Amino acid sequence: QVQLVESGGGSVQPGGSLRLSCTVSGSGSIFSIYSMGWYRQAPGQQRELAATLASTGTTNIADSVKGRFTISRDNAKNTTYLQMNALKPEDTAIYYCSATVRSRAGGPWQAYQGQGTQVTVTT
Repeated sequence: QVQLVESGGGSVQPGGSLRLSCTVSGSGSIFSIYSMGWYRQAPGQQRELAATLASTGTTNIADSVKGRFTISRDNAKNTTYLQMNALKPEDTAIYYCSATVRSRAGGPWQAYQGQGTQVTVTT
């Protein structure tokens, strides 16, 4: 079974920084990971993309966070990071880690999401 475990959420003042981490695990269930990234859902809002990073190096960053958020990944650790700087109150949301995983060579890609971690930006 593939599991995604997030960490690094919390409460911070406007202008502050947080770094989220997400590790994908699953003994015998991970052959390769194509895309890793982060979605977020604010109260009363739909879940939206924050940032993703493919194994090719291609990134997809929401306009609302460009220049403030940086996504990276450590393939050896099956871990992705989201460095969030200059945080704003409107960044307050639950942040969900996502990964697209293949369990065997030539097998189908499957999408997974974590349980989410709360990020609160407030005075």
